[in-house]
Amino acid sequence: MPMTTYAELKTTLADFLNRDDSIDIDIFINLAEAVLNRDLRHWKMEARSTAEIDTKYSAIPADLLEPIRFHITSGETNPLELISQAELLDRQQRAGNVSGNPRYYAMTAGELQVHPAPDGVYDAELYYYQKIPALSASNTTNWLLAEYPDVYLYGALVHSAPYLKEDARITTWAALYQSALDGANAASDQTKYGGSGRRMKIRAY
Repeated sequence: MPMTTYAELKTTLADFLNRDDSIDIDIFINLAEAVLNRDLRHWKMEARSTAEIDTKYSAIPADLLEPIRFHITSGETNPLELISQAELLDRQQRAGNVSGNPRYYAMTAGELQVHPAPDGVYDAELYYYQKIPALSASNTTNWLLAEYPDVYLYGALVHSAPYLKEDARITTWAALYQSALDGANAASDQTKYGGSGRRMKIRAY
């Protein structure tokens, strides 16, 4: 049976679970998506967001999972260094009330905080991992279900076992989920890095 839509995924899950009652399968899919947003880092999750920044705090995209790179694009490209909120606060205290070309940023209270505070208006671009578009009755498919339906299927089945008190199945579903997840992550690396794999950078001293 194909699994290209939300309804088809739910039907397949019901078949695997051998259930014909009113069990709420949606919750298993929702839990699988929550875990996948932590486990999966695929190139199709990468996104860009552009903005003008003129204050030290800027809103983040609603679908942001994890920043990859944040840089100023006005004039010469200036990548900002990601530091902890504590380190940024320390730099602010030591520098005093100064403004200038931002050089650092941190995630602070759900916003991007830069230091120094901008001394003008800067064009900026955030490159980040975005959340997987959640499946629902109105959003019936997404790129992950289209390309890796096994990741969705086994991810949902992992969460079904404790709910249905079928603890003996947890190990089986978890192993199949991990295999499907590893395959998706490996396929992403192959696309991004080709046959060379990731290169190790050795810092010279």
